[in-house]
Amino acid sequence: MTKKPNEMTIVEAARALRARELTVRELRDACAAAAHAKNPELNAFLELFPADERAIEAAQIRIDTEKESAPLLCGIPLAIKDNILIEGKTASAASKMLENYKATYDATVVKKLKDAGALFLGRTNMDEFAMGSSTEHSAFGATKNPHDTLRVPGGSSGGSAAAVAAHLCIAALGSDTGGSIRQPAAYTGLVGLKPTYGAVSRSGLIALGSSLDQIGPLAKTVEDARIIYETIHGIDSLDSTTIPDGLYEVREIPKHLRIGVPRHLLKEGVDADVLDAFNTTLGKLITAGHTLVDVDLPTSSHALAAYYVIQPAEVSTNLARLDGMRYGHAVRGNTLLDDYVDSRTEGFGEETRRRVLLGTFVLSSGYIDAYYRKADAARAVLRREYDEAFKVADVIAFPTTPSPAFKFGEKSDPLSMYLGDIFTITANLTGMPALSIPMGTVERNGKKLPVGIHFTAPHQAENILFTIGQATEGL
Repeated sequence: MTKKPNEMTIVEAARALRARELTVRELRDACAAAAHAKNPELNAFLELFPADERAIEAAQIRIDTEKESAPLLCGIPLAIKDNILIEGKTASAASKMLENYKATYDATVVKKLKDAGALFLGRTNMDEFAMGSSTEHSAFGATKNPHDTLRVPGGSSGGSAAAVAAHLCIAALGSDTGGSIRQPAAYTGLVGLKPTYGAVSRSGLIALGSSLDQIGPLAKTVEDARIIYETIHGIDSLDSTTIPDGLYEVREIPKHLRIGVPRHLLKEGVDADVLDAFNTTLGKLITAGHTLVDVDLPTSSHALAAYYVIQPAEVSTNLARLDGMRYGHAVRGNTLLDDYVDSRTEGFGEETRRRVLLGTFVLSSGYIDAYYRKADAARAVLRREYDEAFKVADVIAFPTTPSPAFKFGEKSDPLSMYLGDIFTITANLTGMPALSIPMGTVERNGKKLPVGIHFTAPHQAENILFTIGQATEGL
């Protein structure tokens, strides 16, 4: 059966455009029609942009004239998470605080995508300021999982994930601070990449945790994720944390990979059928010629605690500017203090306020040594443990999440929500790249729900991730 244009991958759509089986206009309109039809139910997009006639025409001319040499992303409709700036468009980070903010410049990743001829279909829903794992914490309503609308799509990039999984666009950008690309990818049956810290510019990304955030792709295939990554990565003068290629040791990609598995971290907390799917996938990789290696990562059991000290501390710092005076939603009270308190109370949602308060506490005099500096020390130990593990393994494998997508309201206790990040946060703490790949489905209440397998690689070893990802995809 022939795929509809909006159901195509980047590679398939690019081939169809060059073969004149499809025009840029037809591809864009097919995605827009699907988005307008399904978005009222899913709430994946906060805004669908009107057709950019100039961009559509320019992309078509470029494909017609440059043909095979035109970038593969030329004419491809993408969705962009609502915390990534597109000049002239609203970028609210799904918060009332920035509800009326219009970007005055393009994020570096957006500029690179524009240079490649990509089209932007709209901005996608997310947890407010990227704080959350379910997209329930948006000021503009929750996003639903296309596989079961009673369940969450994950977060914080849940809108981008739902848009791609429901074929409302060809691919999307998200941001990942503790798993916010990879976890929704697992919940919706997609490929999600968190690049090496500094591989992709954060200029134009509304900051959450500055030492943790990375922009990356949500895509239907590993090859599509690679195409987007290779387009957006690179050093940027506007972001001093971006790194040049080759800063870290370049690793050769062996034909058969050594897959490190920290079994000691899988003894409890993972749903039995998710663990079965994980072991089955590893078994198939062994059959394909790859080998399993036991690795020990003892500090990983403390990673979640360290993350939820470091991340709120950076949240508190980054959101301090949104005070009703300089930026954001403003409320005027009887005193100056009332102005600050009322603006931030009205402008921020409950989860954002929780993390700002927690972060302010761990940075306060008398507690910074007891909490923040200890968490930062644990982070350094974790990096060393991963470096040791990579002496015997090429990648390290986990299930992406301990369970499939959960129902709305099921994790109203914040701690139970935070525990879902246990396997993804280490890549952000260490700065290493990580990839989530679909590994089949498990059944809940008669619905087949996707689950993912998660691979972490050494710094700047994204190519190893793409290799193991494509091997897993082909099983």
